[in-house]
Amino acid sequence: MTLHVGIDVGGTFTDAVAIADGRAIRGKAFSTKDVTTGILNALAVLQERAGRSEAEFFAEVDRFVLGNTIVTNAVDEQKYAAVGLLTTQGFRDTLRIARSARTDERDPHKMAPPPDIVQRRRIVEVAERIDAHGQVLVPLTEAAIANAVDAVLATGAETIAVCLLWSFRNAVHEKAIGDYLAKHHPDLPYTLSSTLTPVYREYERMVTTSLDAAVKPIVSSHFEHLAEELQRRGLRTRVQIMQVHGGFLSVEETGKAPISMFNSGPVGGVTGARLLGKQLGRARVLTADMGGTSLDAAAILDDEFRLLPRAEIGGLPTSLTAVDIETIGAGGGSLAWVDGRNLLRVGPHSAGSVPGPACYGKGGTRPAVTDAALVLGLINPDYYLGGSVPLYPDQARAALGKHVAEPLGLTDDAAAEGVYRLATSQMSNALRKITVNRGHDPREFTLVGFGGACGLFAAAIAAEAGVGEVVIPRNAAVFSAYGLMHADSVFSAVQTSPWTLAQPAAALEKEFAALEERAQAWFAAEGIPQDRRELHREADMKFVGQIFEVTTRLPAGTFGEDGKEALRAQFIADYEEEFGAGTAWTEAEILLVNSRVRAIGRSDVQTVRQFAGAEDEPYEHSRRSVLEPLTGQRVEMDVHRGFGALGRANGPCLLEEPDTTVYVPTGATVELTGSGDFLLRLAAR
Repeated sequence: MTLHVGIDVGGTFTDAVAIADGRAIRGKAFSTKDVTTGILNALAVLQERAGRSEAEFFAEVDRFVLGNTIVTNAVDEQKYAAVGLLTTQGFRDTLRIARSARTDERDPHKMAPPPDIVQRRRIVEVAERIDAHGQVLVPLTEAAIANAVDAVLATGAETIAVCLLWSFRNAVHEKAIGDYLAKHHPDLPYTLSSTLTPVYREYERMVTTSLDAAVKPIVSSHFEHLAEELQRRGLRTRVQIMQVHGGFLSVEETGKAPISMFNSGPVGGVTGARLLGKQLGRARVLTADMGGTSLDAAAILDDEFRLLPRAEIGGLPTSLTAVDIETIGAGGGSLAWVDGRNLLRVGPHSAGSVPGPACYGKGGTRPAVTDAALVLGLINPDYYLGGSVPLYPDQARAALGKHVAEPLGLTDDAAAEGVYRLATSQMSNALRKITVNRGHDPREFTLVGFGGACGLFAAAIAAEAGVGEVVIPRNAAVFSAYGLMHADSVFSAVQTSPWTLAQPAAALEKEFAALEERAQAWFAAEGIPQDRRELHREADMKFVGQIFEVTTRLPAGTFGEDGKEALRAQFIADYEEEFGAGTAWTEAEILLVNSRVRAIGRSDVQTVRQFAGAEDEPYEHSRRSVLEPLTGQRVEMDVHRGFGALGRANGPCLLEEPDTTVYVPTGATVELTGSGDFLLRLAAR
């Protein structure tokens, strides 16, 4: 027997799923500061529920995939290793100048320069210069390298980023610095921009390179500890890590570019939602992943999630391509508070797992969204996480009363309802941003809600956003971990190689052929079988005179002169899909900026036929008093446990699962799909 294991490390909980002979086993544990302990605790829950000893469990693991928050936390908290930056003479202040001080913020009191990745004293200029054509103007000497490295290390730098002007056209100088570091400082982590992201736009390339170098020592220490613990327990298979672009890489490949792990956990949920949408025949899907710290929303159109070029990380533009996920600080642990204007606020700060919401009884005194749901009666305090974690309603009510109700002159119930509805409004705005703001009608979508807290809010979020159908997966609380196992291994090779339709097709084909060589080498290094290999050619293109590009996929096969018109037509179609019909500058010349090859190794995952324990759940019915947040009325609400035996119900009601609760509002219906998930149809508004 073999086990496939997926782990998703969140801000509050670490979720785990194991698939054994088509049977999915779920586990959950509180996340820990050192990450590894939380992972091992979640694995211990899986091991116990699988009925195996530690040695048996780890010996049977054939696939181990991980989505984690190591890099995300470092970026969000701006807790980096001491990074030094080597750059071309005269360009020391590129990070400070940035793209000027302008942002989307309209309040002048909130306008601020971009956050610092590198202290200015740790930025050292190197005497060298390469021009835009890749020609060496000022040669780089070994003495200049030695002086620059010594100078940056004297500032206390623990890791080094190297980003020289035009190195994506000619990497000879950056490679010389890399060779020097490898020879004279073999234990010093460093990142070369020409290796990590050989594309134009100096500022974005420098940001990406600096972020990567800044998190390398942090990731290395975590991975070393995790690898030691897993090997000690008998794990023999390779650990695979989810990447920001929606695919996996091995730990070894990830260690070369750890910044690609940013937001890796939420990407797993989007992958799982795409798979679920295909199974249900829904081509347009919105995802809402609500955990303890945040809500992550994404749109899936025609069975494909959107990849966003120039992804923003920690408020900084980068040259990475990432799954387009809209994140807001609204989760079960998000704190409710009253600001200086006497207005109710929810988030972005979170209670986390320690001390957690007030109702956890771990010393937390500030009210969180979970406290509000408990006061409303939506959560059973004796059945939280299947009864494994007791909740204390009195402490929740006391915190809500002191910090929200009293300052606003409200009753505790009214304060709880206000917190619920404000959190719902903020989360529905995230859905509008990825639908209405981009020209999509939310009524055409199905919302897939997951994460431990989303079942309580999904119907309300959908109703406010205008979505009429909601699916809550049976494994909603660990859905991102489940989705991780169904993602593919993905490698992306990109190179800035300006080309126009007036130039020979052979010049562009030469660029793609070189990128495909790198992709084939990656296939071989990862041991991906021939029958699971796919190569896709993409190009970042724009009309001459524009600033940013649109990504277009090229047809398979060798690119020749006869392919130019098809490429032009496809780019115009993609451009108008992004910006609207008739917006293409069809009379302007088209410039291809970046060539990219995406190498995909298709995953081989066991098919899940049932969820452990679901077939054994006896049906139980009860009623309890709930202040229904969408109507403002207190009602005696039906509570169904072991809903599979019932199969269908009308709202208002609650469906209690061991690790999540689903709220079905008045006027809605709920039924089980063929795969055992909960399908809610909301009343027309």
